Amino acid sequence: MAAKTSTATNAVKEQTPNIQPLGTRVLIRPIEQEMRTPSGLVLPETAKEKPQIGVVLAVGDSEDIKVKVNDKVLYAKYSGTEFKHDGVTYLIMDNNDILAIVRD
Repeated sequence: MAAKTSTATNAVKEQTPNIQPLGTRVLIRPIEQEMRTPSGLVLPETAKEKPQIGVVLAVGDSEDIKVKVNDKVLYAKYSGTEFKHDGVTYLIMDNNDILAIVRD
């Protein structure tokens, strides 16, 4: 039973890096969306556009930040600094580059 608990804990740590944004910055994990043509063909990676929707994983320490952890957000197309951690792509961007909170 203990092995299952540690495995679950490790999975969470892999999904959320130990990174704390500063000031008005936020840490976002972009949500990749599969692109299909109307006829059902899947577009290759090179033909896809950059994602503009992601999930907030961490927020800076400023009181001016309007989003919170786990919010799904729409952000400006080429904003933020993209980096990879353990094979997962993340973005750190200023709170002002977030355009909207996406409500499902």
